[in-house]
Amino acid sequence: MKRLLGLGIAVAIIATSSATWAAGAPPSPEQQAAGDIQTRQGLFKVLAAQFGPVGGMMRNQVPFDAAVVAKNAARLETLAGIIPEVFANDTSKFTATPSKALPGIWNAQADFKTKADGLATAAAALAAAAKGGDQAATLKAAAGIGTACGACHDAYRAK
Repeated sequence: MKRLLGLGIAVAIIATSSATWAAGAPPSPEQQAAGDIQTRQGLFKVLAAQFGPVGGMMRNQVPFDAAVVAKNAARLETLAGIIPEVFANDTSKFTATPSKALPGIWNAQADFKTKADGLATAAAALAAAAKGGDQAATLKAAAGIGTACGACHDAYRAK
């Protein structure tokens, strides 16, 4: 399942990136940057969509459902591994497509990857806690996702 999800996401990323230059000619650097930025933004929208129900459970806005948390946490873990890949191309000098990514990402790729790995680790811990079915332990583990996201956002995302 994890492998299939990863493959589907990879295909979507490639399709999104290549749509920019589907006219036949290779993309200009500006087109490549725009496609890369759109791909990254799409990935983060998917991440947010997967965490949304869990966040709702944390705020007691939706009923706790360990199965949903486990499923979405597994997806978060897979998606976190893609984050460094979609930031491989330094787009900081291209401003036509708005981005909240700070230039420091491309000067500190190892730290950036470490932070993305931290999200994957937190997601794995969340999935494990959810499989145990204990609501308090699961919601405590869910807070680790926020911590992991915040660590990266604080360093590499414009406010």
